[in-house]
Amino acid sequence: MRVIVALGGNAVLRRSQKADCEPQVANVANAVKTLAKLAEKHELIITHGNGPQVGLLALESANDPRLTKPYPFDTLGAETQGMIGYWMLQALQNALPGRQVLAMVTQTLVSAVDPAFEKPTKFVGPVYEQDEAAKLVKEYGWTVAADGRYWRRVVPSPAPRRVVETRLISKMVREGVVVICAGGGGIPVIRDEHGRLSGVEAVIDKDSTASMLAEALECDAFLILTDVPRVMKDFGTARQSELAHTTPHELRALDFPAGSMGPKVEAVCRFVETTGDMAAIGELGQAEQILEGSAGTIVTPNARWPLTSTL
Repeated sequence: MRVIVALGGNAVLRRSQKADCEPQVANVANAVKTLAKLAEKHELIITHGNGPQVGLLALESANDPRLTKPYPFDTLGAETQGMIGYWMLQALQNALPGRQVLAMVTQTLVSAVDPAFEKPTKFVGPVYEQDEAAKLVKEYGWTVAADGRYWRRVVPSPAPRRVVETRLISKMVREGVVVICAGGGGIPVIRDEHGRLSGVEAVIDKDSTASMLAEALECDAFLILTDVPRVMKDFGTARQSELAHTTPHELRALDFPAGSMGPKVEAVCRFVETTGDMAAIGELGQAEQILEGSAGTIVTPNARWPLTSTL
């Protein structure tokens, strides 16, 4: 099978951890234990989040007195692609000796008139108490929003239209290369009337880009791997229950938070509706079981994902 995996940001940095290099490298090495098993059986493309990392770099840039202005988000996104891509590249090379692995810096086209530029929603950076967040708004002119009991910075998140390097990624996958790409949803770029690319101030939702890329690469399965075993119906209520096998129609009838599970659900629904193939949301350590149909929330047109000899 051809499988694309979108790793949640918690796979690199957990909420309780400081954003030091060492714990992130250790988290990536742990995640790669699961990814390497998938790569042994399937063609594998890996994408990853970058919210905590790009937010940290943005804060450092804003506080650097040597700069006349902070680095723009497209450049910061490229920095995080290189950093996290390097960690994953090295860990996968160590786990898969003799296998070709490639970490790519990739750009994602967006529309310059996307309404998202007028309404920031994408969480980046660390969490803050409400009073601390209010000070940052006053000091830097940020937009912030509630993320659970905490507050975080939010930035524009335009819809992805195409990964610029899609054809190259496809070529590498066909040649048996494990490809790491579209980190953080890709570097946001627009194309002008002369066909030239330029970066824009935004962060693209990585699950949306992964869904689009999964379709373009004709993937058989699209997995969003995070720290929750399954999507919860009526989360936080007395009626709370896990969803094991479901359909886009059932998921779209439910209500999910816009800043967390909502984009993930939308991404898997769109992929299944467009391709008729399988998508899932589940726990990183259960990736193999998800593909076998015994774990995670599996989304298909008919809510069934039977075991077959091809898995």
